[in-house]
Amino acid sequence: MLVIGSGPAGQKAAIAAAKLGKRAAVIERRDMIGGVCINTGTIPSKTMREAVLYLTGMTQRELYGQSYRLKDEITVSDLSARTRHVVDREIDVIRNQLSRNRVALLPGIARFISPHELRIDDGTGDDHQVSAEKIVIAVGTKPARPASVAFDGSTIVDSDQILDMDRVPNSMVVVGAGVIGIEYASMFAALGTKVTVVEKRPAMLDFCDREIVEALQYRLRDLAVTFRFGETVKIVEKHESGTLTILESGKRIPADTVLYSAGRQGVTDALDIEAAGVSASDRGRIDVDESFRTSAQHIYAVGDVIGFPALAATSMEQGRRAAYHAFGEPIGTANVDVQPIGIYTIPEISYVGRSEDDLTSENVPFEVGVARYRELARGAILGDSYGMLKLLVHAENRKLLGVHVFGTNATELVHIGQTVMGLDGTVDYLVDAVFNYPTLAESYKVAALDAANKMRAIARVTGDVEVTELPE
Repeated sequence: MLVIGSGPAGQKAAIAAAKLGKRAAVIERRDMIGGVCINTGTIPSKTMREAVLYLTGMTQRELYGQSYRLKDEITVSDLSARTRHVVDREIDVIRNQLSRNRVALLPGIARFISPHELRIDDGTGDDHQVSAEKIVIAVGTKPARPASVAFDGSTIVDSDQILDMDRVPNSMVVVGAGVIGIEYASMFAALGTKVTVVEKRPAMLDFCDREIVEALQYRLRDLAVTFRFGETVKIVEKHESGTLTILESGKRIPADTVLYSAGRQGVTDALDIEAAGVSASDRGRIDVDESFRTSAQHIYAVGDVIGFPALAATSMEQGRRAAYHAFGEPIGTANVDVQPIGIYTIPEISYVGRSEDDLTSENVPFEVGVARYRELARGAILGDSYGMLKLLVHAENRKLLGVHVFGTNATELVHIGQTVMGLDGTVDYLVDAVFNYPTLAESYKVAALDAANKMRAIARVTGDVEVTELPE
């Protein structure tokens, strides 16, 4: 198996093939081991987030006052020092994993010359050909760049370039309220940057639970973030003193920096995939079937290049499944309904399963159970008065249908609900379970009791069953 790209999807595909006893190799540019995830995406941005939280003292302000800061003047070098350390360590881990599993690493840029053959440009002028029985395309994506925008890497930047800025700006316009845009908007707002978010849609993160998104929006407004929904950018002007973003509505927004986060583009343009009988959309995305096969039966595509959900976690599993399918190895059925989504804003958002809007549109009867961090001892200890956990429970069979979390450790907490849902569990398991105290995990019991009490109240009114009140 030949894998093009060493990001999470490519790594797992190659290693899975090697563990099945097959010869495997990965093609990757010398300066991009680990792919976008390690070098410009998930790892550096999440490391930067942790540095922001630590240096600003953001998580301690509920306890020590809103003026509390660990460091008054936070510089880019403060943020990049931690980021560089983590990135270097992760690259070393990936090299070690590939070496340990006898996966060959072929440096260079690949392009197809036939369905089974590729030419690799290693940068030395000495191109060489490789061929394989099975091929996996895991090239990932790059920021989409409107041709009308003059990106310069310092005042007008994309989501890759923002990590290389030479200073923390006093003001910033973020164009696009998707996951990446909102994550960076929250980070810079925490640093004290005056942030304005411009989004052409009427709301942000429209795939998330509305109540959770409203809670995040309220928190970001607390950090002086301004939202301009239903607005489109007409032009961005660059001046000596900064930038001026002019909207179609006529609004003019001055700022030190503009971050364009207008989606991402599949990196398939240089692959010559047509030579292999595969095609891509105008955004560089490749269509695949449920086994991640492309229109060429021996060629698979995994990770961000195939589109939603475009997350490192799901990409890893796609890579593994593609390798197993390619070599006829049996593999369990993937339950896409219980794959968690994590958004590393400040504070975090994470969810698994259905939302209230989903269930309402499908006429599924459900009850809601809520636990708020401010009511938990652990929430008080952490100083998080904003967080909440929400459970959606089927009103008849009592199964857990969705878990939505906002606040500290949301991306960790969601896995408890994911496990219950994956095992087809009901709210009664959470009602009867004992959780460590004080913990945020205790929120599951609080929310479960809330939902169970509401269902018991309905049963008491209708006279369906004899009921005994559960404790509040």
